[in-house]
Amino acid sequence: MNSTTAFAPPFLRDGDVLVSHVANIFFYLSPKLGLAPSNEALRYVANGLQLTITDFVCEVHDTHHPISTGLYYEDQKAEAKARSVGFIDERIPKYLGYFERTLHQNPGGSQHIVGSQLSYVDLSLFQVIEGLCYAFPNAMKGYQDRYHALADLHAVVRERPRIAAYLASPRRLAFSEDGIFRHYPELDAGN
Repeated sequence: MNSTTAFAPPFLRDGDVLVSHVANIFFYLSPKLGLAPSNEALRYVANGLQLTITDFVCEVHDTHHPISTGLYYEDQKAEAKARSVGFIDERIPKYLGYFERTLHQNPGGSQHIVGSQLSYVDLSLFQVIEGLCYAFPNAMKGYQDRYHALADLHAVVRERPRIAAYLASPRRLAFSEDGIFRHYPELDAGN
């Protein structure tokens, strides 16, 4: 395989190393940035959790593009509505329940998803919760009561000084209908 090409963004070039796919980039960068467990076995656990987040985010995308990415949302609204009902009723609880249980089962404590220190997976879960609350505010209403540990993790990450500064800055890109997490009221619960 030619290590100088990638199928599509995102990819990272670090000298002669080319790394593609978000989870793979995180796996590569996180030890260098102090955002991975120092234990090698736990790094693979973290990678597995990140790959599960990747699957979840793909399902989020499929709520508004259930037939084809080559079609506009407007061309697949009926199918998107049907897909969103199943996503809200079945998939959100399945994934959030899994991450909630994983937090509780972490030998390092439920303050982090893997190990006892902040990892890239904690940051990714923060972003997923942010995105779900934007895209599906009705469905996510009261999620804190059902998923206490996830809500606590979300709050702790939000309050980290550098994260809080970024969130308050004009550099933060707002969610919109051009990203993965899109808010179409007709796709949210109760609409």
